Amino acid sequence: MLNVDNLHAFYGKSHVLHGVSLNVQPGEIVSLLGRNGSGRSTTVKTIMGLVDGKGSVRWRDEQLLGHHAYDIARHGIGYVPESRDIFPKLTVRQNLLLGQKAGEAGGPRTTWQLDDMYAMFPRLKEREHTPAGVMSGGEQQMLTLCRTLMGNPSLIMIDEPTEGLAPKIVELVADYLREIQKRGVSVLLVEQKLTIALQISQRCYVMGHGRIVFEGTPDALRADAYIRKEWLEV
Repeated sequence: MLNVDNLHAFYGKSHVLHGVSLNVQPGEIVSLLGRNGSGRSTTVKTIMGLVDGKGSVRWRDEQLLGHHAYDIARHGIGYVPESRDIFPKLTVRQNLLLGQKAGEAGGPRTTWQLDDMYAMFPRLKEREHTPAGVMSGGEQQMLTLCRTLMGNPSLIMIDEPTEGLAPKIVELVADYLREIQKRGVSVLLVEQKLTIALQISQRCYVMGHGRIVFEGTPDALRADAYIRKEWLEV
C-alpha cells in the first residue's frame, strides 16, 4: 500500500532523514515512535509532500515523491498535523465541510459523511455551529481528525494526536483510531505515548537520529529493553 524506501530529507543544509524505509499495509495501524527530534514528524511531512525529499515514496505502486501535497491527498492519503490547523473563526460544521472530497456527479456515496463524524464524536454535533477556535484542545483534535476523514482517505497519517490531552481523552482517541481502522482506513501514527501506541498498533517503528532503529511487533518492542532504554525512555 504505502512503501517508503531510502528516504532522505533536508532542512536547508541540515540532513534530517538518513535513508528511512517503512511500509503500511491495508488495514494496519503502524506506529512511528521516537524522542523529539528523531525525525518522525519530518518523515510524515516528506511523505505528504510538505518537505522535499530524495528516495522513494510509492503509493499503490505509484511514485509520489515530488508531487504536491494536494495531489497526494487526492490519491487517498490524509494528514493530521500536530498543530491541528483548524480554521478558528469558522464553525465546526464549516471546518468539516472544507475537508470534504469533491465527488463526481452521480458517483457513489463517499465513505465518510457529516452524520458519521457526529455519530463518532457526539461532542462535535453539540458544537456544530460553534466557532472552532473557542473549543478545547481535545475537541479541536477530534475536529482535525474528522476534517481529514471527510476527504475519504485510505491511509491517514496522524502526528501526535494525544499531545496535551487529558488521560480520559487520550483513551477516547485510541478508541476512535480503532474505529477508523474497522472502517477500512490504515493509520500511520506518530506518537510519544508508548502505552497507547503499543496497545493499538499491529507494528511499530522506532526512529533515532533520522534513521529507523527498530521494526517489529508491539510484543517484540516490549521485550527489547535495549531499544526502549536507548531510543525511547527519557
